Amino acid sequence: MKVSIGKLMQESGVGFGTSGARGLVVQMTDFVCYAYTQAFLLHCEKEHPSEKTLAIAGDLRPSTGRILTAVAQAALDCDWKVTYCGRIPSPAIALYGIEKALPTVMVTGSHIPEDRNGIKFNHPKGEITKKDEQGIVKQEIEINENLFDEKGMLLSPTMLPEIDATAEEIYVSRYVSFYPENALEGLKIGVYEHSAVGRDILSKVLQELGAEIISLGRSETFIPVDTEAIREEDSRLAREWAKEGFFALVSTDGDSDRPLLSDENGEWLRGDVLGILAATALGISSVATPVSCNTALEKCNRFKKVCRTRIGSPYVIEGMESLAQDFNSVAGYEANGGFLLQTDVEKAGKILKALPTRDALLPIISVLVNAKDLKIKVSDLLKELPSRFSASDRLKNFPTEKSKQKIAEIKSENLGEVLFGKFSGKLKAIDETDGFRMTFDSEEIIHLRPSGNAPELRCYVEATSQERAKKLLTDCIQVLESFRGE
Repeated sequence: MKVSIGKLMQESGVGFGTSGARGLVVQMTDFVCYAYTQAFLLHCEKEHPSEKTLAIAGDLRPSTGRILTAVAQAALDCDWKVTYCGRIPSPAIALYGIEKALPTVMVTGSHIPEDRNGIKFNHPKGEITKKDEQGIVKQEIEINENLFDEKGMLLSPTMLPEIDATAEEIYVSRYVSFYPENALEGLKIGVYEHSAVGRDILSKVLQELGAEIISLGRSETFIPVDTEAIREEDSRLAREWAKEGFFALVSTDGDSDRPLLSDENGEWLRGDVLGILAATALGISSVATPVSCNTALEKCNRFKKVCRTRIGSPYVIEGMESLAQDFNSVAGYEANGGFLLQTDVEKAGKILKALPTRDALLPIISVLVNAKDLKIKVSDLLKELPSRFSASDRLKNFPTEKSKQKIAEIKSENLGEVLFGKFSGKLKAIDETDGFRMTFDSEEIIHLRPSGNAPELRCYVEATSQERAKKLLTDCIQVLESFRGE
């Protein structure tokens, strides 16, 4: 049977978000995942020709193994070979693909709940772009429908190959060979493991760099840790653990491409602040980051050029590529803390190669090493930044179309000041780069945007103190909650 990916996307409910194709697990049948994979491979054959070998990996959520099997079967049926790299971080499989000049697939839902999952596609040079997404969607492929039952599940699924540990080894070596082996010597670090796929790799790298590691909060049940909207229970845990005298606490989200780093008090750093500190530690001159990120980036005057983009790593990558035309030291980061390295970094005669995809280890390691080298605490690094504090949250289970409708209504009826002026004053400026971002005369910022990954309405705020940002966010969420009944 002939399958149109564009039509399948509409019928299945599994579409492209900011980080690949995602949907409910019940929507991501073997048939859907098989079709997406074959469309990706056909697109690669045309636009990104390489050896016909697909490298795959996945996170630790319950549905990942089944989806990996469907992906592998799709590749084999296209006469491609499959290398199974195991359950490793998203940046590790992407790095492997870049090193080997191969396309790769990561089965992960990242931070979203376990009733959802996703597939991240990387061509041989890194993440697929929005142009690549369009190319995949346009594919029409022939599928043998007799391979599947009436529910779209494979009748005789193939066995995954034996795990090839090369990708993990390359990823670990990337950091332990760049930094001195005593780079973190004397530091006691708590690793909040939960169900992150990179939990053991994170501990291994930090230990090999000399840190004393204490494992915390390991879970065999999937926990949807979102580094951009940190759960209150994770904040409480961190403050409690900090009483044990850690230099810092570290963690990642589910697929370990987004970092969490706390100071000595167990206060998790915002991802966009961590991005500034990481770029500083690495000596980056020019930065691309989404419009939602903390404006301390510009106000700190540490960078030659800042490029503001739409939210999502494909847009940050486009921004970095644009900057790299004029600057030889370029990186990017997102509000979730994921750090992207567009150009090589040199330090003490060693080269850290570019990795233009979200990575959790680099910002964690670079900031910890910088603090140790300066003989100061992580909290002292924060004190050197301008007083701009951000916070974010979201309405869960809020349909994307309804989010778009409400934002359009606020815009067309000039309701920004009506709804939020009682908190922040007069509306001074509007930015529609991505969503609806309002700046008030108080210099407070309120930014509304439909999530690209889940049925959620996200809210980002910025103020001159953390307490004020938290209060502003609470007030804004109360306003947004009132939308549910409309």
